Amino acid sequence: MAGVRAIQKEKTRRALIDAAFNQLTAEKSFSNLSLREVAREAGIAPTSFYRHFRDMDELGLTMVDEAGLTLRQLMRQARKRIEIGGSVIVISVETFFEFIGNSPNVFRLLLRESSGTSQEFRTAAAREIKHFVDELAEYLAQSNHYSQYMAYVQAEGMMTIVFTAGANALDMNHQERELLKERVILQLRMLAKGGFAERHKYL
Repeated sequence: MAGVRAIQKEKTRRALIDAAFNQLTAEKSFSNLSLREVAREAGIAPTSFYRHFRDMDELGLTMVDEAGLTLRQLMRQARKRIEIGGSVIVISVETFFEFIGNSPNVFRLLLRESSGTSQEFRTAAAREIKHFVDELAEYLAQSNHYSQYMAYVQAEGMMTIVFTAGANALDMNHQERELLKERVILQLRMLAKGGFAERHKYL
C-alpha cells in the first residue's frame, strides 16, 4: 500500500512540474505563474501542492535542475551517435535544435533564469550551464588531446554561440531555423579550427 501511495505521489509531483512547464510561453515567465494555475492544470487542489513542494520557488528550482539534466542527457546521446559515425559539430547542433523544437519551454526556463531577478535561480541556472560546459570540455579534451584549459575555453565559446542561437531560434519559423543552424555549424567549425591551431600553446 505504501508503495502505491509513493507511486501516486511521484505521479502528482511529475504532473505539477509538467503543468508549470506547459504554462511557460514567450510572454509568460516562471515568475508570472501562480500556484493555483499550476495546481489546476495538474488536476489537484491548490492546498495539495504543499505535499510536494514547499513553495513555488522550490518547484522552479526543481525545474531548472531538470532542464539542465535534460539538455546534458540529450548531448550525451548525441555523442553516442557520433561514435557510430558523423560530424561532431553537425550532430551536436542538430540535437540541440531538436531539443529547442521539442522542448522550447524547457530551454526558455534555463535561458531566462540565468539572467533573472532571483539570485537563487541565477545560481541554479549558472550551475546547470556550467555542468554542460564541464561535460563538453571533458569530451573535447579526450577527443582532441587538448589541455583542460584549452578544452574549457573552447567549450565555453561553443556554449555561448549555441545558447545565443537557441534564444533567437525560439521565435523563428522552420526555414529561418534551418538557415540559423547552418550559420551555427559554420561558426563552431571556425572556432574548432582556431582551437586546433592554438592547442600547442597550452599543452
